[in-house]
Amino acid sequence: MRQRLSDRIRIALPAEEAFQLFTPSGEREWGGDGWDPVFPAPTSDDSEPGTVFETDAHGRRTTWLVTERAWGRRIAYAQVIPGERAGSITVTLDPAEGGSEAEVVYELTPLSDVGAHHLQQFAEGYRDFLQSWEDEIAACLEKRAAA
Repeated sequence: MRQRLSDRIRIALPAEEAFQLFTPSGEREWGGDGWDPVFPAPTSDDSEPGTVFETDAHGRRTTWLVTERAWGRRIAYAQVIPGERAGSITVTLDPAEGGSEAEVVYELTPLSDVGAHHLQQFAEGYRDFLQSWEDEIAACLEKRAAA
C-alpha cells in the first residue's frame, strides 16, 4: 500500500541558502547516521536532474536519482531500497519569518512484506523523523555560527 507522508520543518536561513542543505553533498553537513553519498559518475553539480548516487545511511543501501530541481526552491529525488521500497522525496522551501520552511513529502510504495512493515514503522515515526532533521540542521547552523 502506497504511503504519502508530508510535514514541515523550520530552518533559520533564507530559502535560497537553506536549499544547499538538501542537496546530496549538502546533507553531509547535518545528516546523521552515516549520510555519505557516493556518485558512480563524476558530477560538478550534485543537484542536477539525472544525477545518481548511493547511500548506506540508516543501515540500508539506497539508490537515489535527482528528478527535479528549482534552485533555491525545490529538489526532488527518486529512491529505491532494493527488496524493500521505492518512491520519491520532494523538499520545497518557502520563505518564513526568521528564515524558511521546508515541506518534506515522501511518496513510498513497499516492494515486499518486510518493506510494508518497515514503511508502516517509518510512517508512524515520520513527525519525529522530521523533527530530528530540524534539530540536526539547527545544531549545524549553531556550529557554523560559532566557527
